[in-house]
Parts: sequence; structure tokens; C-alpha cells
Amino acid sequence: TQTKITKHCLKCSYRKQKRSTTTTTISFHVVMRKASILLGRNEFQELILRVHDGKVPQSFAIKEFKLFTKFARDGKCTIRLLPSNTQILLSNCPPAQLSVFLKTLTIKHQAGQGAKPMTDREKLKAGLPRSFEAISPLQQKDIQKVNELRARAHAPNAGISDRTNKNKAGAGQQVKRSRADCNFSPVKANPNKKPILSLPTCRLNKEQTAVLSAVLSGRNVFFTGSAGTGKSFLLKRIIGSLPPKSTYATASTGVAACHIGGTTLHSFAGQDGSGSAPLAQCIELAQRPGILQHWTSCRHLIIDEVSMVEAHYFDKLESVARSVRRSTEPFGGIQLIVCGDFLQLPPVSKGKEKASFCFQSRSWRKVIQLNMELTEVRRQTDQSFITLLQAVRVGRVTEEVSGKLLHSAYHKIERDGILATRLCTHKDDVELTNQNKLQQLPGAACVFEALDSDPALEKTIDAHSPVGRVLQLKVGAQVMLTKNLDVARGLVNGARGVVVSFETTEKHGYPRVRFLCGVTEVMKPERWVFKSGGGLHLSRQQLPLKLAWAISIHKSQGMTLDCVEISLARVFESGQAYVALSRARSLEGLRVMDFDPRVVRADPDVLQFYRRMRKERLLLQVSVKRKGLCF
Repeated sequence: TQTKITKHCLKCSYRKQKRSTTTTTISFHVVMRKASILLGRNEFQELILRVHDGKVPQSFAIKEFKLFTKFARDGKCTIRLLPSNTQILLSNCPPAQLSVFLKTLTIKHQAGQGAKPMTDREKLKAGLPRSFEAISPLQQKDIQKVNELRARAHAPNAGISDRTNKNKAGAGQQVKRSRADCNFSPVKANPNKKPILSLPTCRLNKEQTAVLSAVLSGRNVFFTGSAGTGKSFLLKRIIGSLPPKSTYATASTGVAACHIGGTTLHSFAGQDGSGSAPLAQCIELAQRPGILQHWTSCRHLIIDEVSMVEAHYFDKLESVARSVRRSTEPFGGIQLIVCGDFLQLPPVSKGKEKASFCFQSRSWRKVIQLNMELTEVRRQTDQSFITLLQAVRVGRVTEEVSGKLLHSAYHKIERDGILATRLCTHKDDVELTNQNKLQQLPGAACVFEALDSDPALEKTIDAHSPVGRVLQLKVGAQVMLTKNLDVARGLVNGARGVVVSFETTEKHGYPRVRFLCGVTEVMKPERWVFKSGGGLHLSRQQLPLKLAWAISIHKSQGMTLDCVEISLARVFESGQAYVALSRARSLEGLRVMDFDPRVVRADPDVLQFYRRMRKERLLLQVSVKRKGLCF
């Protein structure tokens, strides 16, 4: 069920205190290296927490409790049961399962607060046999009941008794230390600010569920899909479903690594930025303190944006893994979860020599056991636009496709003072455009400097962070949101807006931004946390904004743009035109300047790889069906 965390690597311990007749405090500490924890009800319908290590299960009645969830994103949590002062410490839990478990525990407990507890005498008279039944997953009625209880408890005429209850340490209270360091908050510290609860709406579709199941079965998986099929969303779910201590999330670029909360592949491996060092030197670099610990403790390695990983470098990493881990298994026995779209941005070429794709490496077929493809597009809803993008993805430009893109040059997509963002092929064009446009606005610029955890590592932080160290803004500046703040209201990564004013009541003078979705919001600093080489955690605190008159195609990967203008005249790579076009949410919000069908190209080696992959997948499905019929 959703309320059970049962991983072979989950570590659980609990501390319990008892008082003897002589008022001496007796405490004992039990450690379970491999355990499962289950939430259920006993014969009296009381909440019970059961911890089981395969021997004798330990059960704890839940009356009042506190949650310590500062490190929940790392799979760690402490549950303090009151009044017995028993502490249950969990570590190495898959974060996604831990989040669901704690939310279920909190809401189920709050929903049962209205029921009158049975006395010990009533329990004895009932004479019921002992039982334990796993609790049902969260349902809408549980959410509705808790929301009603909260509304009733914090009504203006709630009275003195309610205020007394607020000061009482008790039912399901979460001890929260830092907003930036805690990603799970079923109960806020301030009761007046408790949000309206609702069931999660973002769920995996059948294709995504199949990929997650394959990963959890332990297989080495490569999954792909066109832009907007939810690859990054699925990747985050996969990361949250694996034990944190042995899972390393990496990506080929710093920005992509930041999106999934990981580090670059080069940093994980302990290599230089280009990865061009000889194999012997790469093995030597991987054996340095800190880097060696990565390689030896890693059981699950995730690589995002694998299309930009060069074949020779992939082979080199595979050899390093076997050497450092002293294993003859492919990739040293590490489970690989690889994600990307080879029909998007290719590896960077060195000189005139064409770079080889990762799937062309010697070790690819030896390492990857299963290829899977996501086909359901979620970014766009207009089927005709989706069909157009699919044609461009494979390098096919019909007269209809060409006509629609040529006609888009006349689209009037500006609205409410929000101009279209221009996607550029070169970084220099982006910086020049943004600076010139900002200077043309009247008045002095307001400067916002980031707060970095280690200013000496500014370059490393810049490589990972989606926001700059210094941000200059004026009224009228075109900006883009760089973080998901409120998906339901449209405040998502890539949302476009314009600065309309600056706060005058606060000393910081934060900007007020009107977004295309209709929301006007004061932007305050957010924090990004990411890992560098050696496992060091770095962070940057800055406004979640960037200037948006122009943005590079490389930096736009993973974004969904409301209104975008594209110049494809300087496209120089296969798949670059497709990446740019697929950023648009709709054809109506897209304007293509100087379109030339010749810039739409797909690499023939990649097309052949995808044809072979789909054929093998089809043969596998037929084989499974035949075996099922024979059985």
C-alpha cells in the first residue's frame, strides 16, 4: 500500500525511555539495518506504527507525535511519539515513498481527531482478539474531513479552548527548521497558514509506470521520448523511489543536473570538463578520496540528457567503473538509468571530426538491457501542432508543415506588455540582446546579488544554477520564471512576465511581476541546492528570474514557453530546430522568423537507431504474448 516503506536498505532505529518505580529513567536503543515500516490499525481502529526487520515486529500506538523532516529529501526523518518519548529514526528511505508515508500518517491522524478514544476498561470489556490491518491509502473523504477540521479550529470565533490547543505540543505537529532545506511539509509550523489540502493530480501514465517498474526491478534502462513527454518528471519520480545513499543523479550539463537535483556526470566521475584524459589517468583521478567513495557506494547511476554524452567518453566511464569497483560486470555492476532524446541536441564536436552518439559506443549494448520510449505528449494539447513537431523531429518537412511555420511569422503573440522571447543559437547573441534591451528602458536598474554558500566556488555554482549571480532589472523588463513556484496558478519554470513595479514597503525592493497566465506576484529569493565534485552541497539564493528578451536554445531545454520567437537562420546542429520549436506551448504562441526548410535536419544514424529500437521492442512484445498463450 501507499503507507508501507519496505526497502531492503531502509535503516530504522528507535529509542525508548521508561521510568522505574524508583523514578530512574531507563532508555534503550535498537538499530535495524534492514527494515520495513507499516502504518495500520489495531482491533480498536487505533493508529499503529509497525516496524519489522524480518524477526519480531515492534508496534507503537500513535496518540500524539512530532515529525522532524528537515532531511526528508535525503530519505531521513524522525518520528517522536508522545507522551512515551519514543523516537523512531528512519534513514535511506526512498524520498517519494517517505513523503507519501508521512503525509498519510499526518492526515489519517488528523482525520481521526474527532472520534472519542476508548478507555482501557472499554477495551477489556470488548474482548476483541488482537489484530493489525494495513491502513487504506489517502482518499478524498480524508482530505475533506481534515480541511473541515482546520477551518473549524481556526475560525474567528474558535474561542479560548482552540487557542489553548494551538500551544499544546501534539497531534501531528511538524518541527520545521528551514523552508529551503525541507521539501515535505504536511503541517506548517504556523497553524494560521495551513494550506488547503488536496490529493496529488500529477500521476504517471501507463508508459511512465512501465519505465518505473523496470527500474525498480533492477534492470539497466534507457528511456527516451520526444519533447514534452514528461521525461524529467519521470526521472524525478525514479530518483525519489530509490534509496538516497546509493543513488547518484547526474546529467551531461550543469543546468540539466540542477533540474533533477544532481551533479554533472564529469563531477561524479572525478574527470576534467572535457573528459579527454587517457584512460589510465581517468582511473587515477577516480581513485581520489571522495570520488572513490562515489564509485564504491553507487548502486544506481542516473544519467540525464545522455544525447550530449560522447561515445568514447561513455566507454571510458564503463572501463573506469569496472576498474575502480574491481568487478568484471558491465559498468562495474552499477544499475544504469539513462534518459534523453538523441533527436535533440547531439554531443559537442571537437574540431572537424563528427562526435559519435552514446548508443554507438562499444559498451552500450553490453550495458543497456532495456530500451523504452514515451509517446504521450503532455506539453502541448493541440494535436495538429504535436503532429507538426513530430514531423520536424525526424527531419521531415512537408508543404503543410512548411506553410504553417512560414505563416507563424505574422502571429501577434505579444499581450499585456509581455513580449515574445527570442530563442538564439549562440550564447553571445543572447547576452548582447538582453543587455541592449535593458539599457533602452528608462531609469536606473535595480541590482539583486545572489547569496552563494561558497563565493570561492562561484564558477562551479554558475555552471549548475539556472540563475546568475547578479540580476539587473527595471520596470518594463521582460523576465522569465526559472523555478516551479505554483503549478496550479501557472507559475512554472519558463512562465513569461514583465516587471511592473518594485516594492517600496520593504528594504529589499523586490520586483512585482505580471505573468502571461494573469497572475501578478512579488518575486522573493528562492534557493537552489546542488552537488559538486566530492559530494559537496552548494547552494545559491537568488530571485527566480532571468531576463527573457532572448535565451539560448541550449538553456531552453526542459522549459515550456508561452510566447516565443525563433530565428533559425544560424542553426548549425541536427535537432537544434526541433528543440527550439518544441519549447512553444502552442502554435498560436510561436513566431518563426526567416524559416528555411533546409535547417530542419535529423541525424540518419539516430533515425536508424530508433527504427531498430522500436522493432526490437515490438518483437519482444510479440514474444511475451506468445509465451503467455503457451502458458
